[in-house]
Amino acid sequence: MLHTSNIYAQAPGTDKFKIKFLALINKTRAEGCSCGATHMPPAPPLVWNDELEKAAKGHAKDMASRKYFSHTGKDGRDAMARAEDAGYKHNGYQSFTVGENIAQGKMSIEQVTDGWFHSEGHCRNLMNPDFKEVGIWMTDTYWVQDFGGRVEFSPAMKQMIKNGRAHILKGSTLRE
Repeated sequence: MLHTSNIYAQAPGTDKFKIKFLALINKTRAEGCSCGATHMPPAPPLVWNDELEKAAKGHAKDMASRKYFSHTGKDGRDAMARAEDAGYKHNGYQSFTVGENIAQGKMSIEQVTDGWFHSEGHCRNLMNPDFKEVGIWMTDTYWVQDFGGRVEFSPAMKQMIKNGRAHILKGSTLRE
């Protein structure tokens, strides 16, 4: 028997979906874990990001409708391009990183999260302290989890940029 609370918690885009994922991920991040043979120390909690969710949603829907399974979309875009196209911008940040986990065939949030934590590469993404934000979507049984990490310039560096004493050359490279 399926309980409606489980169905509701599985509905992507809902608060329950987001809360359930964040609780499962952040519990393990708080404790640390082993990713394959590598012990990963505790990492700060992830927060939900709607732009990363939008990127994950587009990729999950595309894979489900076109029946493929890949980090590279049929249009040739990768996770970074999809995140940027969804509004996850790097302008004005000192550093910027994006990562992605995908899965297919899992039936629940618990199943897919457990599978990712038991896969070394997926686990490393989940435990990566450079990732600060996450957005997740599921269409049919295609799951996409997009990670992002942006670090702002320090207040002093922002002031130097504003005053013209430092310049952003490319991405996060500065020149004084």
